[in-house]
Amino acid sequence: MNSYFTPADGVPPLFATGTGAGPRGGPRALVIGSGFGGLAAAIRLALRGWRVEVLEKLDAAGGRAYVWRQDGYTFDAGPTIITAPFMFDELWALAGKTFSDDVELRAMDPYYRIRFDDGTWFDYTGDAERMRAEVARFSPEDLESYERFLDEAAVCYQKGFIELGGIAYNTVGDLLRAVPKMLQMRGWRSIHQMVCSYFKNPKLRIVFSFHPLLIGGNPLSVTCIYSLINTLERRYGVHSAMGGTGAIITAMVKLLESLGGRIRYNAEVARIDVEPAPAGSGKLGRTNGVTLAGGEKVKADIVVSNADTMWTYRHLIEPQYRRRWSNQRIENSRHSMSLFVWYFGTSKRYEDVPHHMMVLGPRYDELLKDIFKRHKLAKDFSLYLHRPTATDPSLAPAGCDAFYVLSPVPHLASGTDWAAHAEPYRQAVAEALERTVLPGLRQHVTTSRVTTPQDFQDRLLSYQGAAFGQEPLLLQSAWFRAHNRSEDIENLFMVGAGTHPGAGIPGVLMSAKTLEQVLPDVKAFA
Repeated sequence: MNSYFTPADGVPPLFATGTGAGPRGGPRALVIGSGFGGLAAAIRLALRGWRVEVLEKLDAAGGRAYVWRQDGYTFDAGPTIITAPFMFDELWALAGKTFSDDVELRAMDPYYRIRFDDGTWFDYTGDAERMRAEVARFSPEDLESYERFLDEAAVCYQKGFIELGGIAYNTVGDLLRAVPKMLQMRGWRSIHQMVCSYFKNPKLRIVFSFHPLLIGGNPLSVTCIYSLINTLERRYGVHSAMGGTGAIITAMVKLLESLGGRIRYNAEVARIDVEPAPAGSGKLGRTNGVTLAGGEKVKADIVVSNADTMWTYRHLIEPQYRRRWSNQRIENSRHSMSLFVWYFGTSKRYEDVPHHMMVLGPRYDELLKDIFKRHKLAKDFSLYLHRPTATDPSLAPAGCDAFYVLSPVPHLASGTDWAAHAEPYRQAVAEALERTVLPGLRQHVTTSRVTTPQDFQDRLLSYQGAAFGQEPLLLQSAWFRAHNRSEDIENLFMVGAGTHPGAGIPGVLMSAKTLEQVLPDVKAFA
């Protein structure tokens, strides 16, 4: 099943009623990491008859979607935007259940408010007429080209998301069959180049090219195929989960456990155990389980890593078993940006601030170059401000707001000493927010914590502290990205942001779906 199932399509007959819990005596699958991709993969494995155990380094599920709770506030640590709710509908339907019975989603309006440094803003919504009015408010002469941009974005959605997104890209043949569609989309252009060909107004160029930043990509470099996000949002909306994104993680854990799967917390994997491959297999090795940080060996028939893919190959697998993902290749790859995130609660509510807001700084192109090309921590910044209590006041004490503000920053190749820089950087962000959209902020902050690129490396085990894996460049995508089935090690599989189609909740859920195309049949291990 390469194409996406949407609610209108109905449930695929093979999985119409689900299969219940995997057999207690069935073949064993280990999943490393309990992010969205790992949990989705574990659920699909359980439905196929595998005996599934998820090994999670942290004390709770979620990975980058971990939840912080302190002083009466609830903070989603990572993902906050739900853009493809039908993918959760599909996952639940495979188990014969209904997603909306377990999680309530609320549609966002606006999707985002994009505030420019001069104080003007663009409200990005799903309403066609309101969007036309917003475009006309900034540049009436760009209205006609806006419609043509939407048409091309829809083509990228059809070809890039529907037709190519669900392919596992396990062979060169998969790549060759995809090339004609990539050429039809003129995928060699960056999304910024594509947008500039339609819009003359510099602010509109930002509005319609910023989306790759949500998945760790530089709009100046990322392929224009990512314009498909615009169509995805217009068709299915932008949503938030009541209780926060963590409510979806909790529901996925319960769904997995109802199928017989289990999760072990505080179970960091120190090594994926590999033995020499059988002669003639074409592989360098074959995995038979993992070794935990405490020395315990956990045996398995297959291993699926939802850990950061570059970290998995560089630090969990011995070099002699890595032909494709050698140390040199990993080090020479281009990795996504990292993030500085400040989570804070306030003793008052800021009713004028929407759920999602971009607070842009004075520079755009040059700031992106500092982050992605020069790996330089700049003094200025652009921010994503998340106010979930705009939709769900239960995430903070009565009369209060919960926020997180995210600043894209270079990964650890910048050489920044975050132990020394974190607090001055937080203070600079607080001053900028107080000056622009949160007046009196600093006197109202009641609780606070930060995450830096160093935390992405040390706590989340992300290579170079990159928050989204490899940068999603054309030659680091599809077949060129790490495959769902390890190229060199039998019975080892990958899922999550480091595999095709990349980061973001839709991407990692899709990677779990494409994983099924390359999994061995459980009967092979009977």
